[in-house]
Amino acid sequence: MKASRAASGLLARTEHRIRPDASRTIGRLFVPGHETLIRGGSRALAVVDRILDLNEQEVEHALARTLARFSAGYRDLAGTLERNFQLVAHRVGAEIEVGSARRQLIGAYFTHEYALEAAALFNPSIVAHPDQTGCQPGEARFVMSLRAVGEGHLSSIEFRTGTIGDDSAIRFDSPGRFLDTGRTRPVRYDRNLFARKLTELGQDDENAQLLWRILPPRFTSTELTAALAELSRQQVTRADSTALVDRVGWMATSNYAVEFGEHHSLPERVLWPAGPAESHGMEDARFVRFTDGADTIYYATYTAFDGSQVAPHLLETTDFRTFTISQLSGSSAVNKGMALFPRRIAGRYAALSRWDRESIAIAYSDDAHDWSEAVTVQSPARPWELIQLGNCGSPIETPAGWLVFTHGVGPMREYAIGVALLDLDQPERLIAALPEPLLVADESEREGYVPNVVYSCGAMMHGGTVVLPYGCSDSYVRIAMVDLSLLLERLMASRDLGGTGSS
Repeated sequence: MKASRAASGLLARTEHRIRPDASRTIGRLFVPGHETLIRGGSRALAVVDRILDLNEQEVEHALARTLARFSAGYRDLAGTLERNFQLVAHRVGAEIEVGSARRQLIGAYFTHEYALEAAALFNPSIVAHPDQTGCQPGEARFVMSLRAVGEGHLSSIEFRTGTIGDDSAIRFDSPGRFLDTGRTRPVRYDRNLFARKLTELGQDDENAQLLWRILPPRFTSTELTAALAELSRQQVTRADSTALVDRVGWMATSNYAVEFGEHHSLPERVLWPAGPAESHGMEDARFVRFTDGADTIYYATYTAFDGSQVAPHLLETTDFRTFTISQLSGSSAVNKGMALFPRRIAGRYAALSRWDRESIAIAYSDDAHDWSEAVTVQSPARPWELIQLGNCGSPIETPAGWLVFTHGVGPMREYAIGVALLDLDQPERLIAALPEPLLVADESEREGYVPNVVYSCGAMMHGGTVVLPYGCSDSYVRIAMVDLSLLLERLMASRDLGGTGSS
């Protein structure tokens, strides 16, 4: 689908509108009494007892009806029900023999369908697909990440794939029917990361120091369990370590990997909150294709929300099939809106940060996990950005400098997308910034879950065009095509006319 270019020729919106689809569901564990936003004790044992009281005919009939009504939405509904039965099997009692049909039925009573996009689908980022096989000259395949919001305002990360043609027309692949949240597994943990995080939390006491002496620089969950056991054995001669043990366990389960089967296409893969630090959502992933010498890896920073605190976390993948999730440390790895540069600068990782919650800053790291104090590059100064200023995804490298799409918040909490240009070798130096927004919500985009918002988490270069997907009023997604040469001309003109810039 081609874009219809505005009279200025600088930006054109395509006709694509990616709207939330309430039919995209996953089967999640459901524990009666633990419903979202409702406090109360579990009613699981009473439910299990009632199912055990059913006769065989009632069991067969109830299971057959369930499978007939719901199987079409799953690649393997019986497997889902069996897995959820295993999670509550301890409620049955070891002495009770449970047949296959009753096991699946118990699993069905402890399963519910969750509509990932029922509330909204927005805040996209776009990167080149790791597999460009079959592309014709001038074509490129892409991966688009999206923030999906369902019941309870719980956010997860979804994907779409497609192709950009040599004429810049965009074609999306089928999103697939059978969604999957993958399988989580533990990873090797970084002792230095754990130590830094605990120091930030004020828990760098003698118990923590003992733990770091016991553990190797990279340790497994088994080694962590053994070290915590040793700490418990020494408890009689040490201060109470309960808080430390709880915090270290919380950190361990917040750093993990998730893997997807080959039979699930990329748009069927869902990154679902799995660690306690993101128990209330994974928000606004900013993906970037990172090239460091011969190796290519995809990074994404996203906002982890635990219900009261937010923190940037890091995603790493090479194939969008296996993802590693880790926490970040350092004074600039706070609040929302971190975005990594697509390569190292002077041998170090670099990132845009909004550590003060209202300005764009640059931070550096030796390992992409511990981030130094940030240097402010651009602060709110113009009427359309006086409330706050932040990035709209990772910088794009051009011969003229690092191209940064920004978001500003102005009167009536209206969001707009702007553009800045940073020096290639010293990104702390702001070369130029457009004095007026590049994009504001048009009349068709102003109404939604959060009105008057346009927001992107990352754009992609294709030839001389920048493909800029953006969320509309936190509800659905549109795509704008930006002429790079005209944009750079406007930026240079704004500098020459005395627009924002520094030397």
